[in-house]
Amino acid sequence: MVCMMSAVKSLNVLPLTPWRPSTRVCGCSGSTVAMEGQKRPSSKTRRKSSYGTSRRSVLKKSFSQEQVTFTTPLSDDPLVGIIGGGISGLICALFLEARGVRSTVFDTGIHGLGGRLGTRVVDPNPLKFDHAAQFFTVNDSRFAELVDGWMERGLVREWHGTVGELHNGGGFVPFVPSPRRYVATNGMRFLADSILSQTRLVNVVRPCWISKLEPFNGIWHLSENGKPCGKFDAIVIAHNGKCANRLLMTSGLPLIAKQMKRLELSSIWALLAAFEDPLPFSSSTEVPFEGAFVRGVDSVSWMANNTKKLLISQSGGPHCWTFLSTAAYGKQNKVPQENIPSATVARVKAGMLEGVESALGLSKGSLPEPSYTRLQLWGAALPTNTPGVPCIFDPFGRAGICGDWLLGSNIEAAVLSGIALANQIADYFQSPGTNSEEFAVGLNNEFQPLEGHDIGQFPGLGSEEKMNEGQAYELTK
Repeated sequence: MVCMMSAVKSLNVLPLTPWRPSTRVCGCSGSTVAMEGQKRPSSKTRRKSSYGTSRRSVLKKSFSQEQVTFTTPLSDDPLVGIIGGGISGLICALFLEARGVRSTVFDTGIHGLGGRLGTRVVDPNPLKFDHAAQFFTVNDSRFAELVDGWMERGLVREWHGTVGELHNGGGFVPFVPSPRRYVATNGMRFLADSILSQTRLVNVVRPCWISKLEPFNGIWHLSENGKPCGKFDAIVIAHNGKCANRLLMTSGLPLIAKQMKRLELSSIWALLAAFEDPLPFSSSTEVPFEGAFVRGVDSVSWMANNTKKLLISQSGGPHCWTFLSTAAYGKQNKVPQENIPSATVARVKAGMLEGVESALGLSKGSLPEPSYTRLQLWGAALPTNTPGVPCIFDPFGRAGICGDWLLGSNIEAAVLSGIALANQIADYFQSPGTNSEEFAVGLNNEFQPLEGHDIGQFPGLGSEEKMNEGQAYELTK
């Protein structure tokens, strides 16, 4: 079991720029917003959801709202509401517990937690696919300590299978074994579901889609379509994209809303396909790798054999492959992911399978027909820009943000962000009487473009040739 207390204090987040809220305290006993004497809206007067609002309209509303400022003392046993059960939100809850702080994690997942730590299991065979995050590397000692603990519990293991670059036409270049690559033993979602299994101070609520944040009397009131979901001393936004923007646009947190709106995200199609026989290759009877970054193909950026990667016992059973599109192909074929037209499904599926065929160097029409396919669009897949700060925290509104996009685009960045925000909140809770400005972080940082593969960043990963050329990417700390 990893020693959480030693790890939790090792990540210190210092305020970047002194900041004062533009609003004034209106004399309310708890929270203050735009108008003096403002009452909590009743069910009759509460505004309707703004789903379908244009981006320009959302921006205008986000930037024009007034800053909420809590003035009441914190309770003796504060409770944090964490909206989003991806790995960053889960790690934030884990490290809050290590500091003695209670939390509730709200997640929309029907099948489990994890967000982009997604694994789909199809019975009765069963077929198993990691359909978002594929693997991860370790570059930071704090993350390494966590991973060591996961390995001791049998949650993750090293991925020793061959991984490399596949160039259009069938040219494959393997990567060197270093850095080590890791996968979740039973699939990424099962790692996410296990992270909080030994906690005592964390409550998980799912499936639950928090649709409104209301500050009232020094407390955040969370609700799902008008149904109360609890009262919290502080809140964490651990997801992103249009849903997070809608949630924040009338929250009374304009600076946090502004930073969230600056985030730009790619779209990626995930095609899950099962084949009865091993995939053929241009120069051999079977594909010589378990995972490959694809180069020179418009529709595909990554392919991986889940059956081999997850060490699934094979006795003539199907081979489960995950194919991920390029960001450009995702953007070109993006549609509302809640209602994907059947014509789009057919077009994208055909285009990606043609891309796989071309990448493997096979003649047109020679790729075997899959016995099972499923197509999914990750409409808010990976960040393409970043403020380069571990977390964002507004001490006046007692609200923060964590997520991989604050540092990069990989599992390690998400974990470090969750740790950073947990420490920032715990330090704030445990420093009564301290000037709140000292705890403000990330509210004014400018964004910079984010480099990496279409499916994320993997520091140090590459072929021997690339290593010699010094082209390995290093995660900015």
